[in-house]
Amino acid sequence: MAACGRVRLFLLIVSVSFCVCRSAGDKIPNGNANPLPNRQPHPAVAQYPAAGNAGPGAAVSQSRRAAGWKLAEEEACREDLTRLCPKHTWNNNLAVLECLQDRKEFNLTTDPKFESVAVEVCKTTIPEIKECAEEERGKGYLVSCLVDHRGNITEYQCHQYITKMTTIIYSDYRLICGFMDKCREDINALRCGSINTGEKDIHSQGEVIACLEKGLVNEAEEQSQRYVIKDECKKAILRVAELSSDDFHLDRYLYFSCRDDRERFCENTQAGEGRVYKCLFNHKFEEAMSEKCRDALTTRQKLIAQDYKVSYSLAKACKADLRKYRCNMDTNLPRAREARLSYLLLCLESAVHRGRTVSGECQGEMLDYRRMLMEDFSLSPEIVLHCRGEIESHCSGLHRKGRTLHCLMRVGRGDKGVVDDLCQRSLQTLIQEADPGSDYRIDRALNEACESVIQTACKHIRSGDPMILSCLMEHLYTEKMVEDCEHRLLELQYFISRDWKLDPILYRKCQGDAARLCHTHSWNETSEMMPPGAVFSCLYRHAYRTEEQGRRLSRDCKVEVQRILHQRALDVKLDPDLQKRCMTDLGKWCSEKTDPGQELECLQDHLEDLGQDCRDVVGNLTELESEDIQIEALLIRACEPVIQSHCHEVADNQIDSGDLMECLIQNKHQKEMNEKCAVGVTHFQLVQMKDFRFSYKFKMACKEDVLKLCPNIKKKVDVVICLSTTVRNDTLQDAKEQRVALKCRKQLRVEELEMSEDIRLEPELYDACKQDISRLCPNVAFGNAQCLKQNKNSELMDPKCKQMITKRQITQNTGKIFSVRRHCMGQRIPNKMYTSRGRLINYRLNPVLRKACKADIPKFCQNILNKASDGNELEGQVIACLKLKYADQRLSMDCEDQIRVILQESALDYRLDPQLQMHCTEEISRLCAEEAAAQEQTGQVEECLKVNLLKIKHDSCKKEVLNILKESKADIFVDPVLHTACALDIKHHCAAILPGRGRQMSCLMEALGDKRVRLQPECKKRLQDRIDMWSYAAKVAPAEGFSDLAMQVMISPSKNYILFMIALCVCVLFMVGLLCGRITKRVTRELKDR
Repeated sequence: MAACGRVRLFLLIVSVSFCVCRSAGDKIPNGNANPLPNRQPHPAVAQYPAAGNAGPGAAVSQSRRAAGWKLAEEEACREDLTRLCPKHTWNNNLAVLECLQDRKEFNLTTDPKFESVAVEVCKTTIPEIKECAEEERGKGYLVSCLVDHRGNITEYQCHQYITKMTTIIYSDYRLICGFMDKCREDINALRCGSINTGEKDIHSQGEVIACLEKGLVNEAEEQSQRYVIKDECKKAILRVAELSSDDFHLDRYLYFSCRDDRERFCENTQAGEGRVYKCLFNHKFEEAMSEKCRDALTTRQKLIAQDYKVSYSLAKACKADLRKYRCNMDTNLPRAREARLSYLLLCLESAVHRGRTVSGECQGEMLDYRRMLMEDFSLSPEIVLHCRGEIESHCSGLHRKGRTLHCLMRVGRGDKGVVDDLCQRSLQTLIQEADPGSDYRIDRALNEACESVIQTACKHIRSGDPMILSCLMEHLYTEKMVEDCEHRLLELQYFISRDWKLDPILYRKCQGDAARLCHTHSWNETSEMMPPGAVFSCLYRHAYRTEEQGRRLSRDCKVEVQRILHQRALDVKLDPDLQKRCMTDLGKWCSEKTDPGQELECLQDHLEDLGQDCRDVVGNLTELESEDIQIEALLIRACEPVIQSHCHEVADNQIDSGDLMECLIQNKHQKEMNEKCAVGVTHFQLVQMKDFRFSYKFKMACKEDVLKLCPNIKKKVDVVICLSTTVRNDTLQDAKEQRVALKCRKQLRVEELEMSEDIRLEPELYDACKQDISRLCPNVAFGNAQCLKQNKNSELMDPKCKQMITKRQITQNTGKIFSVRRHCMGQRIPNKMYTSRGRLINYRLNPVLRKACKADIPKFCQNILNKASDGNELEGQVIACLKLKYADQRLSMDCEDQIRVILQESALDYRLDPQLQMHCTEEISRLCAEEAAAQEQTGQVEECLKVNLLKIKHDSCKKEVLNILKESKADIFVDPVLHTACALDIKHHCAAILPGRGRQMSCLMEALGDKRVRLQPECKKRLQDRIDMWSYAAKVAPAEGFSDLAMQVMISPSKNYILFMIALCVCVLFMVGLLCGRITKRVTRELKDR
């Protein structure tokens, strides 16, 4: 063995000397040091004769060694080579030397001949390098100094020699120039080995450097640092790591730790330029990777995180870009920070995001190291330091392939507990450094979890495109999404949503707007004064401004803001401002709401119960949704069939302005409407009731009127009632100018119609009528609010519910009357539009009647009004009172016209006469069951009651029928049966007579008594029947007062005779008084003269 060592030493000097003496044109392929036969040996070789006769195995002529001699052929070395070195290295003498040196069999580094060769070969280079020229000779440090500065060596022969010597130098830390002097105390303090090394471990000095490297990286990860390595030693450690960055052989500890793994994973990877390092990094988490190698690789990666120059490939690829964008020229920052990998990545990523050009080779290296940061959390010392507790509690045992980092993200989201603020900030910083938003492949855990979804749902997008993440968000909670991908995606998006710059598309489109409107910093700068999500909140506030409000976003930026809003609506935790302000309220009110979209719905449902900060942010978000309902992505998905069938035109509009939600509400009863969509639309309608601002169209149309007329009201129901009341009062009082603007009145009508469809849209009414709904309308959908109105007269209905229904009807009918008047301006309005049953029961439900009879009602029916309150129905009493006065011909002309219409309608359908229906229900079922069952609106039920007047038992019913007979005397139109029978005769004989006040009835009576006039048989028969009925009515129901008596006289066929007899009686009484007055009472003159 000793003989082989001497042969090797001689060969090394010969080979190196020969190598460096060759010209550039005579380079030896594959590094083989076999010399040419005629080449003279280097002079330095002649100075080493001892190596030639150092044993029997070395007794070979020098001429033979210079003529293609191979070390493997030496008998003294054959056994060692066969045992220690692979066969493919035997033909290369330098490869054999490296193999034997790596196997720790020999120490060639202490021989002084190396220095003498270096002085000879590098005689022109040494003076140019000041540090090496000043190095003391004889200690072996000259070669180490040249190795340290080999990047500055331009002389070819010297460079070749130093390259060959590098592996030898790095086998012993003592040979590295100045290293021992700078790190002597640290080596002893950290117990990394003795500087007085014995023969037994003479080649284990790589472990000393590895120990120092571990101490350096542990220092950054420990809060209570037991020992701090001196700065000059830190620089020396990083410098050694940097110099060994191009060839993994130079990192002796890593090389010996990973020899087998290199053969297993990177056998075909050529050494040099850091290629083996990168290959091993890529296989770091493979199951077959040895733990010792994995630890050594992790240590090296941590050194790269502290100084990017430790990565040869990264430093080389990005050198020009770093200089171009001045990423290492910031004089305000300490050198240690400039050198950090994170600073380099942030600086270059900022350039990329600003649209600057960064070389493709550099971007490729950045991508590799960003992926490396996401795969192994331990490469970020801040996370190791600040998240240690969270890792131990929730994420132990998940170290590989980015799982620990995603586990910490999940803790940060609040899914597994509360995370420390420092840990949260460290995670946010790491996400910014790695920037996975620009390329999903950086996040290995996400990439593996979502690969199947990307292949199916996002296959149309180029691999690595930032839109992949957006595509995944669009398919969140759909059938194409898988659970594991869903979790990884939400964990990443939680942190991306905290910094608007982490969405590269948003940043590219909106950086100008953000700087102009939100005073933002550059990409790689942050402000402690600006909370997470503040910039995006600023952007979306400006996104929905009108042209009048000014300072709007550009079109491209607005599109991106809308995209982000649509994505954030899927999960409340993606809105940082909302989660921060509503954390307490979410726990208090919505802890059980865990399904997609339920948390926001829950907050909206409990809006009145929320804290002020949370209420404000939920209100702002809901107000935004009212303008652009497409933000509610889950609702839009559920309503896709309805949108495609009925709302596709408004859905395609880039500006929504509330049109889509209005369309969905209008088509809520279409067959395409599914349960999910109906529930979502109804929920949004219910939320709108909480604040009028939540209805975009209503807010824009009426906000000025609300501020002026209803200043302190927020609830939409109350605002609608307030504005409707104002419209009603202006309508009834004939105001010259409506106080509510026309555009608001139009929208007010829409809101009233929506509220009338579903009782739940009026919370107070719904609360008051809950029991009545279950009792009277158990099988009726909430959308059919007519059920309660139809059962309003039921004895089972609660008085409070009945009263509130009446109030709502009064308000709603005012809006309807105004709407009809507006659309029929200048035309005669068909009065039957206002004669619904509700308006006949309560005159307040008929604003037109109220307006026409505003003087008559207090004059004739005040006693009824005195007994009523705002919520009472009055059961048609006021209208009945006016009917009687109509028969007496005492109403004003306008009021008489309205009552005539009511009489005509109620005569056709007895159900429209509440008093008749209430008092004659039993008689109708007994005497007129057949006519009532037919439900024909021809007046047959009333005719039946008239014919059977003598058979009616109940006095109240008989009185109502007599009133009907009395009313028919005043106008033939209120007697549909008689009017139908005599229509032809009225046309022939009474065409010139105006209707009303009994004039046409008197005309027919005169024609009946005139023998010259021939009436239709049916008309003649009906008239005769009416005369008999009136005669009976006069007997049964005598006049109740002088007015009734006068009316009976005026409408009597013997009117002239009766009036003559009354006048004759008056004249007789006058004459008797005139003649007999002096006889009955004589007065003496004396009394007169007093």
